[in-house]
Amino acid sequence: MPPDLNARLERALNPRTVAVVGDKGPGFMWLRGYREFTGKLYSVQVDPTQIAGIEALGVPNFTSLLDIPDEIDYVQVAVPRRFAPLIAADAARKKVGAVAFFTSGFAETDEEEGIRLQEELTRIARENDLLIIGPNCMGLYNPAVKVRQSGQQQVEAPGPVGFISMSGTHAINFGVTGAANGVRISKSVSIGNQIVLNAAHYLEYLAQDADTRVIGMYLEGVKDGRALFAALKKASAAKPVIVWKGGQTPEGQRATHSHTASLGTPARIWDAIVRQCGLIATNSLDETIDACKALVYSKPATGRRMALLAMTGGQSVVITDAFAKAGLEVPTLTEGSYARLREFFNIIGGSYRNPFDMAGTIGQRGAVSEHDNLRAILEIVDADPNIDAIAVETRGPGGGGPPEQQMRMVNALKELQERSSKPIVTIVHPGADEGNAAQGRQLFLENGLASFHSFERAAKALASAIGYWRWRAGLD
Repeated sequence: MPPDLNARLERALNPRTVAVVGDKGPGFMWLRGYREFTGKLYSVQVDPTQIAGIEALGVPNFTSLLDIPDEIDYVQVAVPRRFAPLIAADAARKKVGAVAFFTSGFAETDEEEGIRLQEELTRIARENDLLIIGPNCMGLYNPAVKVRQSGQQQVEAPGPVGFISMSGTHAINFGVTGAANGVRISKSVSIGNQIVLNAAHYLEYLAQDADTRVIGMYLEGVKDGRALFAALKKASAAKPVIVWKGGQTPEGQRATHSHTASLGTPARIWDAIVRQCGLIATNSLDETIDACKALVYSKPATGRRMALLAMTGGQSVVITDAFAKAGLEVPTLTEGSYARLREFFNIIGGSYRNPFDMAGTIGQRGAVSEHDNLRAILEIVDADPNIDAIAVETRGPGGGGPPEQQMRMVNALKELQERSSKPIVTIVHPGADEGNAAQGRQLFLENGLASFHSFERAAKALASAIGYWRWRAGLD
């Protein structure tokens, strides 16, 4: 990696000036997407039928990048492929920070013309030291400066998760769905065909980025295997790296080439990379978001022993199965903990052996240290030396008693998380009303608590996070 590349990526990812080349109405997708950009925005468009619409948006238009009076930090290009080399040449002369080509139809098509044009783009970039993102990509997303890949992505609140994606759709979906699930982006890059910058370059950047605590990736094929392996290992030693790998089947590997003109990786080789680099491997968007959620909201831990707090007897059985299948343990508590629990726990229709069946107890008021019974249970399991992490089943607003009871649950768990060194996760089941459950999960997330849709998803996410911290500690 060139010694100044991180600084150059920093310029592109935190631009003060952006130029959009080739955007067209009536939608003007890119210009409208940058409507809240904090810096100066320019358009480059030669079609006279489009210029009035651009100017109506309040965006100055020029017919060439070279005519823009400012230095340009980042250029987003959406022109037919035959014009792409001309834009790249102008960008090189203008000495822009980086150029992202939304334009597709290059080597991924296996067409002679597409291959030739990609080679021409690459030549121009190499000869002029021009940073090209893509082509065939959605470019950059940084909510801090309100640069985004899609108008659907939020720009109100940056987060701690960096994301690198070989798919523009997955980059957008991760940003949108992740934000709805409490996982917000620090910086995201859609990398496309990777003709100049590849996944290893972006990994090295995010590994040192102070705004990024967790790195997520959607990866299909590999451009430079040795460089990627080295970057993955280095990045994972600094912060968690989660990789959703596309193209895991022979059929998927064929699709990989037609998507981004990259080569698929055989499963056995990929599995070895995951083990050696301490990666968290996922298989879907939901799994990737869940793993990020566990890492962002939960305390780091290397122990696998769970306290499982369910609301009913049947749920106490299935939560145990879910966490045990994920490789976590459900031990008995110490005798001292049981002695304290016997003082107030309602065992008529309930149980405290671990897993807990606690609905008949936490709805009542107890006289244990002037705290209610839920707080008493949480204090006991948190103090128990046989317990490393805590999972709590709860219900959405309206699904488990009056609103004040719901807030007691939120506040008790929030207080515990603030003082405890153990990871805490919550599970809000939809029951008969997913709307209620969604409100409940959002309430927990807003109060800094990881909340999941099911026991299985919570267990897998927490097990992945613990597995990473064990790898970092040299335990696995």
